[in-house]
Amino acid sequence: MQLTFNKQLAINYESTSQRVRILTEHWVAESAFCPNCGHAEIDKYPNNQPVADFFCSNCKEEYELKSKKNNLGRKVLDGAYHTKMERLRSSSSPNLFLLNYQPQNYSVIDFLVIPKHFFVPEIIEKRKPLAATARRAGWIGSIILLQKIPQAGKIFLVRKGQIEPKDKVLSEWQKTLFLREEKEISTRGWLLDVMRSIEKLKKQEFTLDDVYSSEKELSELHPENKHIKDKIRQQLQILRDKGYLDFVSRGYYRLT
Repeated sequence: MQLTFNKQLAINYESTSQRVRILTEHWVAESAFCPNCGHAEIDKYPNNQPVADFFCSNCKEEYELKSKKNNLGRKVLDGAYHTKMERLRSSSSPNLFLLNYQPQNYSVIDFLVIPKHFFVPEIIEKRKPLAATARRAGWIGSIILLQKIPQAGKIFLVRKGQIEPKDKVLSEWQKTLFLREEKEISTRGWLLDVMRSIEKLKKQEFTLDDVYSSEKELSELHPENKHIKDKIRQQLQILRDKGYLDFVSRGYYRLT
């Protein structure tokens, strides 16, 4: 996998955004493999495909590509808000490739995938409508809040300029596929919130009381639920049953 773009492909484009689009899409098509099935290449859809940019001809997974220069930050601009929310509710959202590049020499810094089962309404923020003077007056875009996605949902193929082993990428993808079994989006949201609470502990082994320390935050996220501790125990049991963590002894858990 080469970590630099083929700049010759974009020499005839004056627009910076067009150049970046051509270079990044070509790099992904030439360099990326499917993180779901490991197929050695993914195919690019024709331009202006309404849902996704790439697909795997082997397993049919779809991927959208977003690129940012210098650093990924905490937010990523996305498309129309109402369209995004409809796709979340219908489970038709593609997986998301995020490509972070160095603009001076057009080299890849980070390249990661966020599986679509990590997308819930809570990580999508509505942008202000475009001004009346804008070409698309009134249009409302969306923002993906990266900080609200558990680290388990950020699977790096390239991290800080270093290529990650393919078997590690495939293993990390498989580890959270159980989330797709949760068709009810609110149920999946609860699991993701508890996964984030566990990650904040920064411990391989932890106690039930450790997770209870997130009770206040979880109650603010889910004000309709008056039994937060009961819900936490329920989510831990699901995560244990799905192999995301192990039950060590009463009140003690270990991440797998």
